[in-house]
Amino acid sequence: MSKMFALFSATAITVFLVSAAHAGPTLDTIKSKRVITIGYREASIPFSYLGADQKPVGFSLDLCAHVVDRLKSDLGTPDLQTKLAPVNSSNRIPLIQNGTIDIECGGTASSKQRLEQVSFSVSTFASQTAWLAKAASGFKTPKDLKGKTVVVTQGSDALGIVKGISQDDGLNLTIAQAKDHAESLLLLATGRAAAWVEADILLAGMKADYSNPADLIFLKANYGTIYYYGLMFSKGDPDFKKIVDDVLSKLMASGEFTKIYDKWFMAPIPPKNINLNFPMTDALKERVAHPSDVVNY
Repeated sequence: MSKMFALFSATAITVFLVSAAHAGPTLDTIKSKRVITIGYREASIPFSYLGADQKPVGFSLDLCAHVVDRLKSDLGTPDLQTKLAPVNSSNRIPLIQNGTIDIECGGTASSKQRLEQVSFSVSTFASQTAWLAKAASGFKTPKDLKGKTVVVTQGSDALGIVKGISQDDGLNLTIAQAKDHAESLLLLATGRAAAWVEADILLAGMKADYSNPADLIFLKANYGTIYYYGLMFSKGDPDFKKIVDDVLSKLMASGEFTKIYDKWFMAPIPPKNINLNFPMTDALKERVAHPSDVVNY
C-alpha cells in the first residue's frame, strides 16, 4: 500500500509539474519575467483614464487589479510587478497580438470580427451606440445630420456602424476619424464635426468631464444592438482566459463586481468629482447573474 501511495504521489507531482510547465504562453511569460504588462486608455472615462496625478485609474483597472492578485497566488509570484502601457483604439489589438501587453484593461467591445484576432473575458459592460452633438446646433435626431460631417475615433466599432446607418438611412455623411476620444471631442467642440458617434457610456463620460456639459446633448436614437465589453488578451490561450474569467465570475457572484461598478458609474469620480449616474442596465445585470462572453454581432 505504501509503495502504491508513493507511486501515486510521484505521479501526481509529475502531472502537476508538467501542467505548470505548460500553463500557456501568457502565464509562462508573466511567471518568467515576474511582470505583467497592462494596457490602459488615457481618456476612456470611467473604464481607464488619467486621474488628477496623471496616473491611470478606472473601472477596468480595478478589475484587472484582482486578476493580478490572483496571478500572484496561482503562479507563486508574490513579487509580481505591474507595468502599465498606454494604448489607443488603433494599436490596442496589434499590441496584444505581438505580446507587448498581456491584457488590455480599457473600454473595448468584443465582436465576432475582433474574436478572430484576440480573446475577451466574460462581459464586464453592455452599451449601445449614441450620438453627441452641440446643444446650440438644433439637431434632434441623426436624420438632422444629412450631408454633415461626423467624427468617430480610429479603431472604434463606431466607424462600421455609422457607415451602415448613413447608407441605410440615406444620410450621405462624411466621416472623419480622430486619433483618440479627446480629439473626437475637440472636433465636435470646434464645429469641425456636427456629431460624435460612439458607445453611450464613453460619450456620457466625456460629456460629464466637458468644461460645460450643458453645451452638449445626446441625439434621440435607438438602434437596439447591444455591445458587450470585456478585458482583452491574446487569442488561443485558454489557461489565461480561464483565470481571468474565474476572477470576474467570482467577483460577480460575491457582489464585489457591483460595488466596483457603483464606485465608477454611480458616485463622484476623479479628477473633477463628476457623477456619471449611469445605472447598470438590464443587459449587464443578466451577464452579472450569468457570466458569458457571447456576442451576437
